[in-house]
Amino acid sequence: MFRSLLIASLAVLGAAPVAAAPPAQTVLRPDQVAFRDLYKELIETNTTLSSGSCTLAAERLAVRFKAAGYTDREMEVVVPPGQPKQGALVATLAGTDPRLKPILLLAHIDVVEANRADWERDPFTLVEENGFFYARGAIDDKAMAAAFADNMIRYKREGFKPKRSLRLALTCGEETPDNFNGVEWMIANRPDLLDAEFALNEGANGQIGPDGKKVFLGIQAGEKVYQDFTLRITNPGGHSSRPVKDNAIVRLSHGLARIGAHDFPIALNEATRNHYAQMAAIEGGETGAAMKALAANPADTAAADFLARSPGRNSMMRTTCVPTQVKAGHAPNALPQRAEANVNCRILPGEKVEDVRQTLVRVINDPGISVETVGRPSPVSTPPPLNARIMGPATKVAAAMWPGVPIVPAMATGATDGRFLLAAGTPTYGLSGMFLPPGDSGAHGLNERIGVEALYEGRDFLYEVVKLYARN
Repeated sequence: MFRSLLIASLAVLGAAPVAAAPPAQTVLRPDQVAFRDLYKELIETNTTLSSGSCTLAAERLAVRFKAAGYTDREMEVVVPPGQPKQGALVATLAGTDPRLKPILLLAHIDVVEANRADWERDPFTLVEENGFFYARGAIDDKAMAAAFADNMIRYKREGFKPKRSLRLALTCGEETPDNFNGVEWMIANRPDLLDAEFALNEGANGQIGPDGKKVFLGIQAGEKVYQDFTLRITNPGGHSSRPVKDNAIVRLSHGLARIGAHDFPIALNEATRNHYAQMAAIEGGETGAAMKALAANPADTAAADFLARSPGRNSMMRTTCVPTQVKAGHAPNALPQRAEANVNCRILPGEKVEDVRQTLVRVINDPGISVETVGRPSPVSTPPPLNARIMGPATKVAAAMWPGVPIVPAMATGATDGRFLLAAGTPTYGLSGMFLPPGDSGAHGLNERIGVEALYEGRDFLYEVVKLYARN
């Protein structure tokens, strides 16, 4: 996931990591054996920006699609001009009603860099150990990419005839959008490839409790907007033996301290309000009471202040801005002539980037400090609706697979490729059916992993739920 793995449904619990007991060894079904082989090939195809190739991964998957019966008209390896290693695979299983827009299955196949010397295992070799799959991309995002691809192959071989077409887009550049982003490029140059009634994407998993039981399944509706701002102040400087009060570093520090003390207002949307309402019953106690109170009345400052003690919960209910980098001065014995800082903001859906910039200017309250938007402003969108069309099939399949486990909506506090689709008008939801224990999955970091059972269950869940979506 872009910048960091921010699965809101996991972050808000704040639970301590636990060691999950390895599941008993089971014999894989033939279809699971085929899936594991596809997953292994995708994992072991290096797709980092520095030394890998998404195009190679797309081409290898295309061989499997062709063997399953997809024709060249139904499948395309899309290589953008000037980006020979940033290719994507797009495949379509035609529906019986051409008047209906397709359902888009979106996943990125590029991964974050991984240094072999830092890892306990080779990050580009799939290792199954103690009930987990270890590898770079094991969860982010080759788990969903492999599940979607394998299920599309299964649908073709089984002769499944959906009413609504299914379109798979395995894209590149989600992790390095400052270099290139495949979804953004397709929207601008090949919008036909992503045209859909709605899209399923990464962004939400399920939660496993400390006792190993499934607590809830997350569904993500909407995500915050990522935006950096540069704060800068210049000064004539001078000799450090003759200091003055007008010091660039001191003035910038005062401005940053004001940002650190500022809280943006509480603003709940459909996903976050439902999240707190449902999590109230799951959490219970003082935390559950605060969640229930805030869901009923977002103006309840006592409840908001209590929940804001958790960074994950605080980020879900308001825009946040935080200083992340500082650069100042040119010599240890000279007054600074220049000081600048990066402030990273995660903006609630629907809020304008320029409005946030103006808020920072007001909060800093120093006309000598400029506030500049870094790069092109990120696209702004509103959260998609959580209506019966979306929730019905997901709830039905989840109830059959995991009786009594509720589906809890959430908003991602990070950002995925879904931000481009949402801004273009395509409702995009995070839904995986993959359950994770509390703690760090290693995504973007060392020893990235996903539970073996979680991966197989998620694949089965997506297989069934996509079928239901495609029949309506």
